[in-house]
Amino acid sequence: MTANKKTILFGVPGAFTPICSQKHLPRFAEKGAELKANGIDKIACISVNDAFVMKAFLLLSDGNGNFTKAIGCELDLSDKPVGLGVRSRRYAMLVEDGVVKIFS
Repeated sequence: MTANKKTILFGVPGAFTPICSQKHLPRFAEKGAELKANGIDKIACISVNDAFVMKAFLLLSDGNGNFTKAIGCELDLSDKPVGLGVRSRRYAMLVEDGVVKIFS
């Protein structure tokens, strides 16, 4: 997905959580043309949700959180009122030909 490409990956705690689905995802969608005009080939969102949820949301699934844990962005929301379990922190990264150039 990132070979020979400039890719922006961004993570959110949950696909259908209000802030993620109403603020974060739409903002990247709004800026999509501008980002692509500046050389970005792909923009993808990753969340610790099952593949069925993510397919409905047209995003990438990290169902077990393996990618999220590997980059150190896991967030344990088990003790929160609705018990979301382990999710992803919000982040964004620019990956150029498989190499992370910017991570925030």
